[in-house]
Amino acid sequence: MIQDAQGHQLSGATAAAAATFDQAVRAFNLVHGDAVGLFDAAREAAPDFPMAYLGKAWVFIVANDPGLRTRAAAVAVLDRHLMRYPFDLVAHQGATLTDGFLGRFHWVRDRSARALPFWSKEQPGYGTLLAMHAFGLEEAGDYTRAEDESRAAAELEPLSFWPHHTVAHVMEMTGRPEDGLGWMAAREPLWSTPEHMNQVHIWWHKALFHLELGQYEEALALYDGPMRATQRPVALSLTNASALLWRLDTLGCDIGDRWPELAALWEGHADGKCLVFGDIHAAMAELRSGQEALVERRLAAMRETAANGAEAAGLYRTVGIPIVEGLVAFHRGAWAEAVELLLPVRFDLWQIGGSYAQRDVVDWTLTEAALRAGQRDVALSLAHERLASRPRSAPNRRFLRHAEAIAK
Repeated sequence: MIQDAQGHQLSGATAAAAATFDQAVRAFNLVHGDAVGLFDAAREAAPDFPMAYLGKAWVFIVANDPGLRTRAAAVAVLDRHLMRYPFDLVAHQGATLTDGFLGRFHWVRDRSARALPFWSKEQPGYGTLLAMHAFGLEEAGDYTRAEDESRAAAELEPLSFWPHHTVAHVMEMTGRPEDGLGWMAAREPLWSTPEHMNQVHIWWHKALFHLELGQYEEALALYDGPMRATQRPVALSLTNASALLWRLDTLGCDIGDRWPELAALWEGHADGKCLVFGDIHAAMAELRSGQEALVERRLAAMRETAANGAEAAGLYRTVGIPIVEGLVAFHRGAWAEAVELLLPVRFDLWQIGGSYAQRDVVDWTLTEAALRAGQRDVALSLAHERLASRPRSAPNRRFLRHAEAIAK
């Protein structure tokens, strides 16, 4: 029987369809190229080729957008499947991204760690699995190993999204913005081509490095240029824009008419029913564009979800709703109320998914709310906490200066 590049038998495939399928899997894993188009081509070449259909389905599932995703795959099923089939890179990628949406990146580390011993470095796709393991290490705080493995993976798969992304995370979390900008500049020709489907997120990381250095105009220029040019109309792409503008807004930068434009792009991509992470970022754009009525409608949908016993009900009830209510209070200038809503949530914040760097926008807002509320003890504590890992960060130093200026 015909096999894929990792040695799995492909029922229903022709030789031509299998070759196209391998290209599709590679595009899916690297986040580089038209995975959907290639899976379609494999389906057309062999209509009875089930893996081609499943591959395309995974691309839409992991987009994590209400318009594309009807239900999450059961990670437990994939986890068990990968114990028997450790070379299945489509399942690895699906499990990795779904765990990311659930805030469980330690499982990404562990799942790939148990599979890697079965692989050889010469096997097609080894660099992809190594890069996934590295990202799991980074989110678990093992920054040195994460960087070493990512750099090795980048040599094996120079076009892959994952190693570029993970090294950026390491440098963000360890307070090395100059190194981060240097890493990105050196490899920009590899990650900034049109074939890279998630390059907007790499540009976002580059903007964060400029924020850390106090270069706010440079960060805004990246928003106006490559971020706008490369974002896609799905929730996970649009979150980059909301998160950057919100940070810049709290720093006092003039956002101009960018918020209404972004709020319009969010329409239809966060519905208060299943994706807390998307709802939070959509609410930011709606609030700052002066469309509080849309946020109230969103909160009503979130409260309905929290009460109806859906899979996401508990998360909306304990985390999602308090965060959006905290953002509303912050927007209205009810600083103390924002602190009371956001401070307890930070212990369960991981449940909304995303990375530490992405979720930091909530802690950022909480710290600024404490400053504006004049709550010296909270503001000082949070500022020192932030400076412990990023002591040279311009925003963090600003938080400390303003906290110290609050009268005792």
